[in-house]
Amino acid sequence: MKTTKFAFYLNKFFTVHLPGTSGSSPATIDSYRYAFIMFLNFMEEKNIPAEKVEISDMTRELVLEYLQWLQDRRGNSTSTRNLRQAALNSFIKYLIYELPEYLSEYQKILGIPFRKVPQKEISYLKADEVKLLLEQVDVKKGNGLRDYAILVLLFTTGIRVSELINIREKDLSFGTPATLLVHGKGKKSRYVPLVKKTVSILQDYLREYDFGKEHHLNNLLFKNHLKEQFTRQGINYILKKYVEKVAKTSPNQIPMGFSVHGIRHSTAMGMIESGVDLIYIRDLLGHSSVKTTEVYARVDIARKRDAIEAVSKDIVDYEKSEWDGNKGLKEWLKSFNR
Repeated sequence: MKTTKFAFYLNKFFTVHLPGTSGSSPATIDSYRYAFIMFLNFMEEKNIPAEKVEISDMTRELVLEYLQWLQDRRGNSTSTRNLRQAALNSFIKYLIYELPEYLSEYQKILGIPFRKVPQKEISYLKADEVKLLLEQVDVKKGNGLRDYAILVLLFTTGIRVSELINIREKDLSFGTPATLLVHGKGKKSRYVPLVKKTVSILQDYLREYDFGKEHHLNNLLFKNHLKEQFTRQGINYILKKYVEKVAKTSPNQIPMGFSVHGIRHSTAMGMIESGVDLIYIRDLLGHSSVKTTEVYARVDIARKRDAIEAVSKDIVDYEKSEWDGNKGLKEWLKSFNR
């Protein structure tokens, strides 16, 4: 069977470019793979079988039609639509170097703007709420010490769940200063400092679970009840168990839908409130850009403003800030001192 240029370059994109040149993670490659399955489903609905799709079919008009199809026919959210678009864009950027004769059309495709996603409210716990949650763990029962070590490590470092479940004993260093080697997104590693309390808990955990032997150094630090690697769902299950315990004694203290990612938010907000510089927070959390970290600073500023207004409402009349309705001023402030 004759192979089309589209099929040839798509195969090369997935087998050579993404894992080799780009260094994409397996999760990213799998996400892109599914995006192109959807794209080929879309083409089949247009009566163009997968094996008949040509490079020349990739036009701005077609891509716009595909993105609309994702929302209208597939019912995809704006976030999912943007993920599918990002996968297509990655392929198009690759094709620019392979097939520069299509550069003009590819630039038009890359010029399609992503849809804006409404900013979700950040869910996080304050220090007293974190303490209340940790008090629910009985370290003397079952896997209590393991659960406690997991939660304390998450709250004190702000690492991602994907990073937590991949920690191995050799990644821990209890020297001075104590650190954890974290293997982050995009195969980027970083060292995260460990506070004394966390070190003490981890040392208790290592003794309890018979770590510390030379042949154990490559073993996963945390395993589920089946002695296998944890999944994201498994860690969320542990958190949910203790959130439900809090609900029995202190209803509404912690949201029932509070997730593991909310722990990461809690760590970041705790550092913001303690006056830690955004650059340090960015590095500790493993953000690729400080712009990602700035969202926590904006939330903190909004909270402080609300608090000031609350205590001053009986003293002075409410005054709308000058910049609230002045787009030009806001834009000036954003660009100031760049």
